[in-house]
Amino acid sequence: MGLSSAKIDIKEYQDLLKQYLETKDELVLYQAEQLSKGIKQDVSPDEIIEQHYKALLDISPDLDENIKDSFEFLIQTMTSYALAYKEYHDLRAKQLELKAEIEVAANMQNTLLSTKVPKVNGLDIGVTSIPAKLMNGDYYHFVQDDEGNIGVAIADVIGKGIPAAFFMSMIKYAMESFPENRMYPKIILELLNRVVERNVESGMFVTMFYALYDIHSNEFYYATAGHEPGFIYRADQGEFEEIDAKGLLLGVKKEVKYNQYVDEINEDDLIVLLTDGVTECRDGDRFIEREEVLEVIKEHRNLPAQQIVDHVYKYLERLQDFKLRDDFTLIVLKRNS
Repeated sequence: MGLSSAKIDIKEYQDLLKQYLETKDELVLYQAEQLSKGIKQDVSPDEIIEQHYKALLDISPDLDENIKDSFEFLIQTMTSYALAYKEYHDLRAKQLELKAEIEVAANMQNTLLSTKVPKVNGLDIGVTSIPAKLMNGDYYHFVQDDEGNIGVAIADVIGKGIPAAFFMSMIKYAMESFPENRMYPKIILELLNRVVERNVESGMFVTMFYALYDIHSNEFYYATAGHEPGFIYRADQGEFEEIDAKGLLLGVKKEVKYNQYVDEINEDDLIVLLTDGVTECRDGDRFIEREEVLEVIKEHRNLPAQQIVDHVYKYLERLQDFKLRDDFTLIVLKRNS
């Protein structure tokens, strides 16, 4: 295959080469540059060199034998390079195609897993969920029962990527299929565990914390399936207490019973729910202690819940040089008067 397949006029190329050898005119170089733009991307470097060599022989048939031999050497060398060059561009094309598909999947994920943050009197809610890469392995969801109580789920898939993302959408629609009357956390997790166990791929598990906030009694019911423990900030004491709850990951066993706990939430108390991307951040070689995260929350506790969440994210983002190493999800519920 020669330059004829590259949609370039070999006679024009030869004429330009001859002009340049005679005049060394930069304008001729510019014309050659414009001519090169007509070369197809699938033409390999050795083909171009070969055609240049032939054009040069037509201009100077008595070319020095050493120069001829050097061109043969260069053509053979570039033949091997051309194979690697083609493999690189084929791989690059496949990577771009895959990236485009992942971007489509990420957009679908955002659509499928979208949830509205409820607005209720007496409870301020702030949330942010930022993926480390295109696909988010974290998940959060809010539901509101027919009495106005708020259900909140926060989860993390062990096993990332597109399968994990679409698996989360299955969990979301399973949750939305549950009755709208009051559903306590232990019941939600037991129902979801059956869904996950039946449909999950081998080696993929889900951690989840599910809670129900009773807006009438300000009681906070919760249960966990192996998820990162959250915290409650007690305004009257000025201290955080860890949400002490344990439970098996979703999908490990067919029949699992989950324990349920309840705490009373007082005025100006904060409930902090998160994934391990918050508590396992790193500043260089140093793991950021969870107490440091809680201190940032405490420092901004008088702000609206969304601003508290935003301050924590910006603080940890700066410490990590604006490069998240894991998906980051943080939810703050703040009881107002």
